[in-house]
Amino acid sequence: MAGRQITVVGECVADAFVERDGARPGELALRVLPGGGPANTAVALARLGTPTRFVGRISADPFGALFRTHLTGSGVDLADTVAAAEPSTLALAALDGDGHATYSFHAEGTADWQWTRAELAAARHDGSVCLHTGSLALVRGPGGPRIEDLLAEARPYATVSIDPNVRTLLVSPDAYRQRLDRWCELADLLRLSEDDLRVLLPGTAPEDACDRWHAAGARLVVVTLAERGALASLDGRRVRVAAPVTPVVDSVGAGDSFTAGLLHFLALQGHLGGRLDSLTPEDLERACAFAARVAARTVAVPGADPPWADDL
Repeated sequence: MAGRQITVVGECVADAFVERDGARPGELALRVLPGGGPANTAVALARLGTPTRFVGRISADPFGALFRTHLTGSGVDLADTVAAAEPSTLALAALDGDGHATYSFHAEGTADWQWTRAELAAARHDGSVCLHTGSLALVRGPGGPRIEDLLAEARPYATVSIDPNVRTLLVSPDAYRQRLDRWCELADLLRLSEDDLRVLLPGTAPEDACDRWHAAGARLVVVTLAERGALASLDGRRVRVAAPVTPVVDSVGAGDSFTAGLLHFLALQGHLGGRLDSLTPEDLERACAFAARVAARTVAVPGADPPWADDL
C-alpha cells in the first residue's frame, strides 16, 4: 500500500450553498457540503483507489465533524490529522445559471492556517510517493511558510505536487505572484486553472505560462481549460486533451478532481516517487485524459462529490 500512498496537506472548508428554493420569507436557506481544495483532492484520490493520507487541522465544531465523516467515509486516512481548537473555515457559495460558483469567505482565525512545525512532522518521511498541497493553506500565514519548508524536506523521497487554487477574496494576487517562483522550485507538478492563469499572468497564453514556470523549476505544468480540456507541458513538450461532453450542474471541485485523477494515474504507472524522470508525453496524455473523465463526472453532480472507481 505504501508504495502508491499519497499524502495531501491543506484545508477543509465548509461550502455553504444558497438554496433558492425552500426558504420561507425572511429566511436564507443554506445547504452545507464538505469542501476545500486539498480535502477534495484527498477524497477523490481515495475514491479512485489510491491509498491517501490527509494531514489537516480539523476543528471540533459541527463542520469539523462533517469533514471527518466525509473523509473517512471516502477511505481517507486521518490518523495524523490535528484536532484543532479554532473554528472551521466557511465559504458561502452562490451558483450562476451555468453552475459556476462565486464565493465569500469567513476565514479569519480559523483552524486551517495555524500550522506549527511540530504538527507537520507527521507528514515527513511517511513512505508516500507524492506530497500534494496548495490552495489557501500554502499561501496564508502563519502556516504557509511552514508547509513550504515541509515540501523542501519531502523532495528527496517524494514527488511534490502543488495546486495554487487562487482565491483573491482572501489573498491578494500579488501574494501568489511573490510565492509562485518558489513553489515552482519545490514542485515537480504544478496544476492550475485557466482562471488562476488570468490572475497570475494576465494576458499570457497558457503555452507561454508553461515555459515561464518550467524556467522557474516545475518539470510538469498542467493548465485546465474547463470545457476545452487541458494543456499539459512536460519540460516544454505539449500535450492537449479534450474534455468529455457532459452536462454541468456546478463546477465546484472540478480542478481538484482533475488533479486527483492525474496523480492516481501517475501513481498506478509508477511515475511518482521522484522527479518524474520516467514520464513520457504518451503516458502524460493518457493520464490527463483519465483526469478529464474524473473531472467530468464531478461537474455532473452538485458539490465536490467526485466519482468512485466503479463509477468510471
